[in-house]
Amino acid sequence: MSNTIEHRQQKQKNQIIEQLKQTPIVEIACKKCEVGRSTYYRWIHEDEEFALSVEVAIEEGAGIVSDLAESQLLAAIQNGNLQAVFYWLNHRNPKFINKLEVSAKSNEPLSLTAEQEDLIKKALELAAPEPVMVPVPDLQEMKDEDKDENAK
Repeated sequence: MSNTIEHRQQKQKNQIIEQLKQTPIVEIACKKCEVGRSTYYRWIHEDEEFALSVEVAIEEGAGIVSDLAESQLLAAIQNGNLQAVFYWLNHRNPKFINKLEVSAKSNEPLSLTAEQEDLIKKALELAAPEPVMVPVPDLQEMKDEDKDENAK
């Protein structure tokens, strides 16, 4: 009897894997294969081979959906859909990527707290594709330069 249950479970696991390759959404795969989500997640935790197969199947299915989405986007571009054109350019062409420019003008020397300096460094690290060295101005040096300029 145990052998029959194992055979049925293996068949259901294979069905789920095949379904995830087509539609990489666990809830849909479970419904189509008539397997409860709690059973699915129990199998994931108990069966490492199944978990790996599921991961590969979801990745394959996501690739298929991405290909389909790209083909729909290209069709929309060919039909003159300006939203699609802007989307493509903003996400695929470096000249059109959204940029943030920050500028300020002040007559007073810049003074940041240590916490503000850390926040700026973290923001720049997150925003930059490569590590960026952020020069922190020496406030005393800036004050001395201002005094020298004012004395002239």
